[in-house]
Amino acid sequence: LFIHSSVCQMTDLLFVEKDLVSSLKDYIRAEESKLEQIKKWADKLDVLSAAATLDPEAFLGHPVNAFKLMKRLNTEWGELESLVLTDTSHAFISNLTIHRQHFPNDEDQTGAAKALTRLLETYRLDTDTFSSGELPGHSLTASDCFDLGKVAYSEADYYHTELWMIQALKQLDAGGGGAVDAVAVDQGALERALDFTRRLLALDPTHQRANGNLKYFEFQLAKQRKAEESEGEEGEARKRRETRGRPPDYLPERKKYEQLCRGEGIRMTPRRQSRLFCRYHDNNRHPMYVIGPVKQEDEWDRPRILRYHDIVSDAEIERVKELAKPRLRRATISNPVTGVLEPAHYRISKSAWLGAFEHPVVDRINQRIEDVTGLDVTTAEELQVANYGVGGQYEPHFDFRRKDEPDAFEELGTGNRIATWLLYMSDVPAGGATVFTDVGAAVWPKKGTAVFWYNLFPSGEGDDRTRHAACPVLVGNKWVSNKWIHERGQEFRRRCGLRETD
Repeated sequence: LFIHSSVCQMTDLLFVEKDLVSSLKDYIRAEESKLEQIKKWADKLDVLSAAATLDPEAFLGHPVNAFKLMKRLNTEWGELESLVLTDTSHAFISNLTIHRQHFPNDEDQTGAAKALTRLLETYRLDTDTFSSGELPGHSLTASDCFDLGKVAYSEADYYHTELWMIQALKQLDAGGGGAVDAVAVDQGALERALDFTRRLLALDPTHQRANGNLKYFEFQLAKQRKAEESEGEEGEARKRRETRGRPPDYLPERKKYEQLCRGEGIRMTPRRQSRLFCRYHDNNRHPMYVIGPVKQEDEWDRPRILRYHDIVSDAEIERVKELAKPRLRRATISNPVTGVLEPAHYRISKSAWLGAFEHPVVDRINQRIEDVTGLDVTTAEELQVANYGVGGQYEPHFDFRRKDEPDAFEELGTGNRIATWLLYMSDVPAGGATVFTDVGAAVWPKKGTAVFWYNLFPSGEGDDRTRHAACPVLVGNKWVSNKWIHERGQEFRRRCGLRETD
């Protein structure tokens, strides 16, 4: 289902849950009504039985009492039995069964758990930030932290396993425990992994990975101690500090990517900054913009990244979102080896494609892109609309076809992606920046604005400086749409004189 990869589709679950809560309350009221009837009947008989058993013969000597005893035992107790056996849960169970087919699955829960860990890493947060409710919203319980630790453990991410498990223990200990010593964590990684494995098995003896890892950790610990004796503790400790328990897919570029996402490491000298301007742009006196030019801002100089302000209205944005919502599917990437489109862990979003013929607003946006950029969009790809999920991101990538991907876009017959138009359709309170890792640039989402850059040099060669990424969304709901413009049709449209500042 990949529900966790789109906040838009997760919002539907809130209304499903609201309906289920209403249904559950109906069931509770029905049960309470039934129990109230039973209680009244029991109280009445309790008083009657107490009086009758004081002098049974005298009580039954009255013919009315004798008749009513026969009636109760023959009829009324049977009616009570039917009342007790009445199943008032049928409506609730039926409703739950209907909705269950749209529930998230284990993959969604795991994906959402991994997203929280990704946010910890990217934005240098600690587990207290989530557990204490420092971010807007609800806090995490000890049970939640334990479950997050189990997910990290199953992914062999023992560094974050330890962080979440320690947080769970701290909360169970009513806030005790204090800060965790990072050096001690690194030096004692295997010992702690073994300790947490034993604790995990004590709480969950059926945990498959924990059972498999127990002997492995014991063996590795013995091996490490032997190595430390021969090589010295200091060298081993340094090595462990360098790896710091990061997942096996860690890349050197990730550090730069995460820095830029936090707003750190942005490389722009004051001299270059002084040459960035805002201006009114009419695209060489285009008839549409002579009287009402668009607001253009220089975001970056090398490569040149432009932002256009107030380029779409809120009404247009809402209509595009309405068109896209029913068609959102897990976003995919093109496998560079097989060429097959497939989901990837480093792209967490859902997307939909909208053609110009589907609605006038889409056609209008396409025409506006052509008028503003001066590029022909008839050979461009359809408008792609994306909504990001929990910790939604798209790690560093190129939009254009590289030399080692000769078959990319081949079926389109329109050449390489010459330029990218990225439209922000929502504000994002925290996170969600577009960062360019090669040049150290960061562009922050602003609703109704669009950023534009060329992916290719005028020679047709790819510009490696345009390698970019969508940072994880920390707080908020990120909507974007993009237009990939291709080479065909641009032979006499791209201005040869477009130069970057020195």
